[in-house]
Amino acid sequence: MLKQFFIICSGSDTSILENCSVGEQNKYAGIGATVFFTAVMAFIAASYALYTVFDNLYTSIFFGLIWGLLIFNLDRYIVSTIKKTGNFIDELIQASPRILLAIIIAIVISKPLELKIFEKEINQVLLEQKNEMTLANKNQIAEQFNPSIDNLNKEIKSLQEEIITKETEVNALYDTYIAEAEGTAGTKLLGKGPVYKEKKDKHDALLAELQQLKIDNKDKIAETETKIAALKGDYETKVIDSQPIINNFDGLMARVNALGKLPWLPSFFIFLLFLAIETSPILAKLLSPKSSYDFKLEDQEMAVKTIVLQNNNQRETMRKTDYAINDRIYSDIENEDELYTYKRKKARELMQLQADAFYKNQKNAL
Repeated sequence: MLKQFFIICSGSDTSILENCSVGEQNKYAGIGATVFFTAVMAFIAASYALYTVFDNLYTSIFFGLIWGLLIFNLDRYIVSTIKKTGNFIDELIQASPRILLAIIIAIVISKPLELKIFEKEINQVLLEQKNEMTLANKNQIAEQFNPSIDNLNKEIKSLQEEIITKETEVNALYDTYIAEAEGTAGTKLLGKGPVYKEKKDKHDALLAELQQLKIDNKDKIAETETKIAALKGDYETKVIDSQPIINNFDGLMARVNALGKLPWLPSFFIFLLFLAIETSPILAKLLSPKSSYDFKLEDQEMAVKTIVLQNNNQRETMRKTDYAINDRIYSDIENEDELYTYKRKKARELMQLQADAFYKNQKNAL
């Protein structure tokens, strides 16, 4: 039962193989088994690749099954269409497009399995890429907020410097009126005279301005710090909102690119393995000698071809004979007076009818 199934998978003519040796049947059963298990590997590879895209098990299995059946049909077609002619060069030329197609199929099948085999190494590469993308994303978002935050910090610094400047002026006036009272500067008269009172009043007025300035600037600084806190909050929100996109950066294309960053030799050997599996049925048929199955298949095809050629020749002969008979018939009746008289009578009637119709049309027009 299993042997018969694999023979069907090989695409060979089962009715011919039934009359061949057991060894011939085993050969095509082996070819069919290779075709079948290649399709199974294609199903597994496609299901895994699609799972990384859809993230849904049942959807991945469904489309993976369709892909496996497609690969099975292609491989079965490739193997079944290679005919043994006895000339290796002709067979190689015949098989070259099929070998090229087998190479393409091997690449398509091996790549998803490479992604699964090297999954841990790919995850490490993706982690490094995600970290780099996270830093780059933060820097990029920061470029949108930093100018505004810097301007607000400059405003705070300007308000603080304004207070410091005013304090410096107040302290200078304080030193002036104290020195006047001590007699070490100004009028150099010891005691609190008119000049002392004038300088002290000026100091007190400026001190009142300083205290009001501190109150006003404190409110402005608090308002500006609130704006800075709001901008920093917006920055953090944008970073948090964009982080899931980076975290989900592990799709099929990202994994294929990450695989390309790994050493190429292990992937190349896996590809060679699948290439050998995919091309083995073709190579087996190319390298094997012409067997009893091939002779019987050729005999069957030649029989059909001979019958078709005979039928075509017979139809062509019948057509030529029919033409010759028709020519003789029309040649014989060409000189018969009875036929001439009959056709002359009918032609006369037709011309009379045409003349009557023309007359009526002309009369109606007048």
